[in-house]
This record gives sequence, C-alpha cells and structure tokens, in this order.
Amino acid sequence: MSLSRFMAPLSCTSSTSDSSMITSNVKENMNTTTALCFEDTKEKIKNMFNKVELSISSYDTAFVAMIPSSTSLHAPFFPQCLNWLLDNQLVDGSWGLPDRHPLLKNDAILSTLACILALKQWGIGEDKMNKGLHFIESNFTSINDDKQHHPIGFDILFPSLVEYAQTLGINLPIQATSLEAMIQKRDKELQRGSESNSEGWREYLAYVSEGMLMPLDLNTIIKYQRKNGSLFNSPATTAAAFHHLKNANCLSYLQSVLQKFGNAVPTVYPLDIYARLYMIDSLERLGINHHFEEDIQSVLDETYRYWLQGEETIFLDPTTCAMAFRMLRLNGYDVSSDPFFRYSEDKFPHSLKGYLKDASAVLELYRASQVIVHPEESVLVKQSSWTRNLLKQDSSGYQLYADKLRIYVDNEVNDVLKFPHHANLERILNRRSVEHYNVDETRILKTSYRSCNLANQEILKLAVGDFNLCQSIHSKELKQLSRWVVESKLDKLEFARQKLAYCYFSSAATSFSPELSDARISWAKNGVLTTVVDDFFDVGSSEEEQLNLIQLVEKWDVDVSTVCCSEAVKIIFSAVRSTICEIGEKSVERQGRNVKDNVIKIWLDLMRSMYTEAEWLRTKATPTMNDYMQNAYVSFALGPIVLPALYLVGPKLSDNVAENQELNHLFKTMSTCGRLLNDIQGFKRESEEGKLNAVSLHMIHSNGDVTYEDAVDKMKGVIEDKRRELLRLVLKERGSLVPRDCKDLFWKMMKVLNLFYIKDDGFTSNEMHSTVNGVLKEPIILSELLVDSKSNTLSQKH
Repeated sequence: MSLSRFMAPLSCTSSTSDSSMITSNVKENMNTTTALCFEDTKEKIKNMFNKVELSISSYDTAFVAMIPSSTSLHAPFFPQCLNWLLDNQLVDGSWGLPDRHPLLKNDAILSTLACILALKQWGIGEDKMNKGLHFIESNFTSINDDKQHHPIGFDILFPSLVEYAQTLGINLPIQATSLEAMIQKRDKELQRGSESNSEGWREYLAYVSEGMLMPLDLNTIIKYQRKNGSLFNSPATTAAAFHHLKNANCLSYLQSVLQKFGNAVPTVYPLDIYARLYMIDSLERLGINHHFEEDIQSVLDETYRYWLQGEETIFLDPTTCAMAFRMLRLNGYDVSSDPFFRYSEDKFPHSLKGYLKDASAVLELYRASQVIVHPEESVLVKQSSWTRNLLKQDSSGYQLYADKLRIYVDNEVNDVLKFPHHANLERILNRRSVEHYNVDETRILKTSYRSCNLANQEILKLAVGDFNLCQSIHSKELKQLSRWVVESKLDKLEFARQKLAYCYFSSAATSFSPELSDARISWAKNGVLTTVVDDFFDVGSSEEEQLNLIQLVEKWDVDVSTVCCSEAVKIIFSAVRSTICEIGEKSVERQGRNVKDNVIKIWLDLMRSMYTEAEWLRTKATPTMNDYMQNAYVSFALGPIVLPALYLVGPKLSDNVAENQELNHLFKTMSTCGRLLNDIQGFKRESEEGKLNAVSLHMIHSNGDVTYEDAVDKMKGVIEDKRRELLRLVLKERGSLVPRDCKDLFWKMMKVLNLFYIKDDGFTSNEMHSTVNGVLKEPIILSELLVDSKSNTLSQKH
C-alpha cells in the first residue's frame, strides 16, 4: 500500500496541447529568470553579506557622551557624541529611531530622557532639552499602557534616570505620585531579584548598571567583561563602567565602536555573526538561498572556524549558539551539541536571557533541538521537550522579553509548533515566510534598533519574484502532466485513485527551482503510477493479471497488443514503460548514460513486493514481523518515486554508488518510517478489510500481551529513531559517497510523509487544499504585502 492511500483527491486542470512543449517552456522560463531584473536586487543582497549595518542608538550615544574627559571633569571625553545628540533630535522633540513603531513609545521616552541628561550634564542645548521634556510629558501615559513594549530594564532604568535628572535640577513633568509608584515598582524588582540570588539576576543587574546612581561593586561588573573590552557588547553599559571604573579595555572597546560608526554608537556591537546567520536563515526560509550559495558557504565556513575557536560571541548567547549549531549541522558541519548543557532546563533560567524570559532564545533552542542525529544526544531530547512546553503555554511568561514585537513572535511560535522541521515542506514554508515577512522589523534590547541585514525590502522583492516565477513553471508542468494522464488512458482505470495534484505538489513543494524540472516530472509521474499499481494489486486485478504485468516488465521488449491479458494491464504497462524510457533518455544528458535498466529493476522490486502482499491476503497468511517489514518498506512504493529522481537532480551517480549500501540504507530508513506512519493511520480500516500491518502483527505476535496503544507507541518510537537516523545519513559528510543533493531527496520525501500524516496535530484536509493552491496556483502580490505591512503598523495606533 502506497503513501497516496491517505491523500484526499484533489482536482487539477486538464488540457490537450502538445506534450513536447514542456521542455521548451521550462527552458524559456529559465532564460526569463536570467533576463529578469533580479540581478540588481541580488547584487544588493550579496553586498549585505560583506557589511552588517546597525542603526545608531541615541540612548547608548547619550551614555558615551556623559563620560567626562580624562583631563577635565567639565568637558566630555567624546565631544563628537554630544554633537551628534544636538544634531539628531526628531521633529516631535524625541530622540530614537525615526518612523518608530507606535508600540515603542516607552523606548522613545527612555532614549529622550537619556539624551536630556547628557545635554544637561554639559550645560548645552537648553531649547532641545525643553522640547524633549515636552515630548515626555505628552507621552507619559504610555508608561502604564500594557500594550506598549517595554525595553529591557525599563522598570529599573527609567525611574533611576528620573532620580538622576532631579539631582541635576531638571524639572521633569512627572507627578510625585507617579514617580513614587515607579520607584516602588523598581525597588520591588530589585528586592525580588536580590532574594532570588540567581546568576541570571546578577547578570541582568550588571547589564542595566548604567541606570544605577551608585555604581555596583567592581568585581560584580568586571567579571562580565568580554575579550573585546565590552560588557555584554553594550556601549551604554560599557560607557557607564568606564565612567566609574576607568577600565582601559572598556575605553578601547568604545574607541573601536566610534572608529567604525563615526560620532555615535549602536545599542549592540558586534552583531556580525548573529546578523549573517539570521540573514542566511531568512534567505532559506524565503526560498532564495540558492541565489547566494557562495556567499552562504563563506559565512558558514567562517562561523565554523569561530565555533572551533570557542568564540564567546557565539557561546555566551543561547540565541546565537542555537542558530549557529542548527545551521552548521544542517549544512554538513560536524558540530557537537555539548554547548547546550550550559542552557539545560535547570541552568537556562539562571542565564541573562533565561532571567529575561526571552521567547526568541527559547524558540531558537527549540529549533536547534530538532536536528538530533546521534542516539546519545540526550541534551537535545530534553531541550526539545522543555522548550516546546514553554512555547506551547498560552500567553507564556517567556513572551515577556522577546526581542521583537509580540505579534511577530507569536507568528513564529505558532508556525514552528505546528510544522516541526521534519514536516515542513520548503515551498509551504517559503510562502508562509514571505507572507509574514516584516520589511521594517525593529528589534528591542534596552532600546530599539534596526539592521537591513535582518530585514529589508530587497529580500522580500526577490523572494516574491522568485516564488511567482517558479510557480508559473509549476503551473505549466501540472497542465502537461494532466495531458499525460489522459493520453496514457490512466483516467480510464475505474479502480485507480486520481492523485496527480498531490503527487506533483509533493515534488514541487520540495524541489521547486526551475532547473529541477526533469526530477519533478519523474517524481510526479512515478507517484501517479505507483498509486495506480498499488490499487491494481490491492483491488483492481486478478492473480493472473498481476503475474502478467510483472512478466511484461521482466521481458520489456514486447508487443503490448498481443501479450497483455487485459486492457488494464496494457494501460499500466504501457504507461510504466514509456515513463521509464523517458527517464532513461533524460538521464543521458545528466549522467552521460542511460539508466533505464536501473529504473526497470526498481519497478520490478516494487511489483514483486506488492504481489507478495496480495498473496498473503489471498492465502490468509500471517507473516513474521521481520518478513513483513522486509517486504513492506519496498511495497510502500517510494522506490520508483525517489530513486529515479536521483539521476535527474544534477550530480553524477555511478552504478557503483547507486547500488552501494549507503543508498540502500537511506532508502530503507526513509521507507520504513513511511510504512509505519501509514500502518498507524490505516490500522482501523485495514483491520476491517481483513488485512494485516505492522500494528496488528505486533499485537498478534505478542500473544495478547500488547494492546493497540502499546503497539502504536512502539511504532512511534521506531519512527522517531528512524527519522533521526535518516537525518544523520543525509548530513553525513565524511565517508559518504552519495552526493548531498541526492541524499536531500530522501529527507524531502520524509517531510512529505510527516506532513501528510500530521492529521493528529491538526493539519486538516481543508488546510491541505489551501496549501496546495498556495504553492501551485495563487501568485503572491508584492504590493499587497507592503500595504498589509503598513496597515498592521497603523492599526497599532488605535
């Protein structure tokens, strides 16, 4: 029984045009790709790999500006920062990011107050201070607005800076009761943190130490200093530390930042490793990473070197560590999961991001835990469990200090929980990612910041154009396949289910780029044919017809008009033979030889295994579990779908490689997983039909000691083990003979299997119909996405 048994029927358009047009259509579209105006956009994106851009932080620049000169307490150490503050007040009297999100008023208030303090300290810019004070007065009610996003440390920093302002004689427009309430709130947090005696709390306190009127103990602060001289890569924290401690390494860090950015500083620096990894992750999620393979390889190589060197920028931050681990491992680098012991369930709350309840960090740790490839990686198994539980909690406390606005974090969390890595087809993910892409994404630490490396309109523009171009090719291919079904008379077989749309969808959703047209067509045609043959052996034939079909494939060069015992056999054999010959012809171009005989053998293996199943049913035999599985992984019918496509994806695949143990191991592991998923879902129906499968056989051979629930749990455990084993085989570099592009097809099919059997997790038939249409039929309209993005922002104002 094949995978398609559990696919609901899905209609597709039929046409009678000449089928030979498909190849020229694909080539024409590929030429169009080159001619399209994507090149300028791609060049702009390529340049982003070379330089990480960060917005300037008025908040952090104000703290650098407050440092007094080493020669005079009455002059700033960095006068250029003071001048920047004078030159960069916004029209509304505030300081901060221009065009800020309406939910970031508290961020603007905090930044504005910091800038006022810097100007007051040096007795300059009175008019600008007054405008700033007016802005704070006009927007002060936002402090008590629960919908507003609080920057990290706001409840400590803002009241502390207000108190400092009072010591400088600044008349802040804040009522005494409001100030007292803020101070009480701050003091309660300080007391609660102190009582917790948590390392995460101490780290947090050091991180926001620029807001303390009295400097913290030297040893408390300086132990967090990094090799680059900074504290937490934060210019504000480092500036305050240098102000009080005169630490030479702090000064070196500040000077290096100003040397790079000129007369102002960002709120975090450096961010290069994280920003470049995030950029690669975005390109992959949007489906356009294939345009930047050399750039991506260069970044990953560099990241791997940093990983081996123990670079603290990676390992001191769970978000960056998790992202680096996941992306390196998925791209074939040998990286250990040992660093995650420091972020285990009991240790993570005692880290800075754990104390802050950072949802983005938990999300990345969960994503990293999904790339388990070794049996002994218990740290990742546990990490998957506790991070998933946290993310599943509605309105979880771990949403408190997400570094993005809540709506965007919620989208990411919902997405990753609904579609785990092993059930996320590329093109479905690409479309969701494009539709959720926020071109104006603002990140929030102690203040907000932006980076074109993290989000920009050029990336979205390329993603939309690329998606629509591929979709137009897919539409032509699907129409061609519809003609083929009719011309092959497969639609005349009343016993056979019509599964073309899903068969093609599973191919287009995983191998979508224009140059993979031959592989997609092979995958889809063989998917249709395996469905037909499965139904033929299952319900649509006699034993004589079954043997006749197998003998025809064995003999091959026969006259179908005289040797077929029925019209059904004639139709099926003719369609199988023409498809195999077509694949053979296509393989000459890519492999330098005709692989027809290899594909014939694949089909014969399938038909013989299906005949064995039919014979068991006819004789009411009860095979051993081992005999059943040895036959069932073949009869699941993935062989003709996946294996011939290996010859059409690009890399050369010699007969020695095609027949070696590694390839068979990949195929058997994938097919075993699929067979067990199928048997769990089909147990009830097959039992009613008098058929045996893995679940029922496990119960039968246990002599009644195993219940249905026990058997299903056992099967699910095997599935999980096989899935991890398959990922390990796919990612394995050393000693592997099978090219990665070929191995990826096995993992792509694994994703198809898991998506189609994800019913218990809520992926309904209606959702599947909508998803297929989204991939194959409905183009993405860039202008609508940009309008929706602006509308979402504007709607937050009300």
